[in-house]
Amino acid sequence: MTEIGIGILGGGYMGKAHSVAMAAVGAVFNTALRPRLEMICASSVESAERYRAAYGFARATDNWRELVEDPKVGAIVVATPQSTHREIAEAAFALGKPVMCEKPMGADLADADAMVQAAEASGVANMVGYNYIRTPASQYARKLIAEGAIGDVTAFRGEHTEDFLADPNAPATWRTLGMANGTMGDLAPHMINGALALIGPIESLIAEVETIHKTRPGGAVTNDDHAQMMCRFENGVMGQMFFSRVAMGRKMGYAYEVTGTKGAIKFDQEDQNTIWLYKMDDPEAERGFRKVLTGPAHPDYEPFCQGPGHGTGYQDQIIIEARDFLHAIHSSQPVWPTFRDGLDVARIVHTALLSAKKRCWLNVSSKG
Repeated sequence: MTEIGIGILGGGYMGKAHSVAMAAVGAVFNTALRPRLEMICASSVESAERYRAAYGFARATDNWRELVEDPKVGAIVVATPQSTHREIAEAAFALGKPVMCEKPMGADLADADAMVQAAEASGVANMVGYNYIRTPASQYARKLIAEGAIGDVTAFRGEHTEDFLADPNAPATWRTLGMANGTMGDLAPHMINGALALIGPIESLIAEVETIHKTRPGGAVTNDDHAQMMCRFENGVMGQMFFSRVAMGRKMGYAYEVTGTKGAIKFDQEDQNTIWLYKMDDPEAERGFRKVLTGPAHPDYEPFCQGPGHGTGYQDQIIIEARDFLHAIHSSQPVWPTFRDGLDVARIVHTALLSAKKRCWLNVSSKG
């Protein structure tokens, strides 16, 4: 069994999730490579020390370069604001250190492209933190689609909707400033990544992007509240997607419906341990969507629980993600989604924003 020192940049919402995942993943999956919580970085010495004590790290710092350059830190997890991702990742890759970066990869397409170049030049493991598609239910949905269980896919409909900014009296924060922090930068990448995983590459699209609440207590809003997109996948499938942070009543609306020539699949993250499966060849008297509860027969469920229907949670998705990152490092083999896969998402977001500005269909170029 081999150890590797883990350095995590950011100790807040996702920093905590990754810290807990790295502390648990060895026991859950019996990984060949065992992470050691070596150092955590935050914006101040006080907060870094607080996170160190709470999460179990050996050391803390408020200087991200100190963490990246430390010889005891063998791999980096980036859970800081998007505008910082590129500089941190490039510094880590220059030292030959593997990087797992939270989505979206960078503040814009140029950042994402530069990060891919740095990752591939280094030759070390790299991964983007798209965790929702890793639930046992969505992994099983991918398997069913790939095996042709619902026939040839004809249509895809997806959304990522939440209501954390639905109240117009909620104050302006960092989330309401800059396009990287808007709905297209924050929520849309998750469902776009899911669509690519379930259906395949997107060929062309048309999008609309809107700011519903243009001012909030404390200042003007400089990014988007919700957006919609129609697309055509390279395999000919028609697609629709909707993204919103002002969708009243939606708490974790990462949801999709995939229609095929022999059936259909529905999923909603608010009920993340269930998929709904329809098969046309069922008896007429029983034909309808059937509720399938996840259990040990589904991907990555049994390491958490041996009882079907008991379910997995959000933190378990991050633990699965940590397992995959460690496997990529240990095996020296890429594990999806790599930085290049993350670039595909960034390119679609970029194209959608351009489409909304031009108000027309655009091809998703493989360059620029």
